[in-house]
Amino acid sequence: MENKEKMYHIGLTKSDLEGAKYAILPGDPKRVEVIAKHLNNNKNLGMNREYASYLGDIDGEKVLVISTGMGGPSTAICVEELKELGIEYLIRVGTCGGMQLDVEAGDIVIANAAIRKEGTSKEYVPVEYPAVSTLEVTNALVSACEKLNNRYHVGVVHCKDSFYGQHDPERMPVSYELEQEWEAWIKAGALASEMETAALFITASTLKMKAGAVLLAVWNQEREKEGLDNKTDFDTTKEIKVAIEAIKLLINKKVDANF
Repeated sequence: MENKEKMYHIGLTKSDLEGAKYAILPGDPKRVEVIAKHLNNNKNLGMNREYASYLGDIDGEKVLVISTGMGGPSTAICVEELKELGIEYLIRVGTCGGMQLDVEAGDIVIANAAIRKEGTSKEYVPVEYPAVSTLEVTNALVSACEKLNNRYHVGVVHCKDSFYGQHDPERMPVSYELEQEWEAWIKAGALASEMETAALFITASTLKMKAGAVLLAVWNQEREKEGLDNKTDFDTTKEIKVAIEAIKLLINKKVDANF
């Protein structure tokens, strides 16, 4: 690929990335600038469609911050085009709703696998193939949480395409399926629900990229059902710092990449 060839969707070229191997992926375009402020020498690369992007430095390495938009399709497109531009490591920085009663608002959830109840990943590999993170990246995120003294959980997250299918399932024609499966995921131990991680993990796996996900629990509908304290927390500062620290660990090779 020519260094000046611009990716159709994300609107970036290889020369824009200046050799960056690491990318931080929030869903919300507005969160990109917030994250970029934690990088040295950050600069705005622009915005195309839902893909806002900044470039900066962490410990002498170029790091890209780019939004993926909402859901699996736009996430997979972003990952595909980042692969073409030379990115190797991906860390999703997103939000989720807790499913287990001990996942409280403000907690960090590190996804080591994802339930593939979205549609995008099914166009990559059969549904029997698991959506899993890269151990090296997950270990870096765990180490970062430990260093920063954050309350965190590690485990499986649930991914779906319909936000309102989760939050208002009874009005859906397939309510019987949505409600029964939701209970099954909880009984099996799913920590939280969101919309992008399964597509990220499957796309990255297919492309031989390394991926992880750190999520902020913003609330928990199961705690609300039980009449437990259920505050909301939309302050993503903690998880942003976790992602930054994790990339520092990866750059300096201070995490174990092996089982």
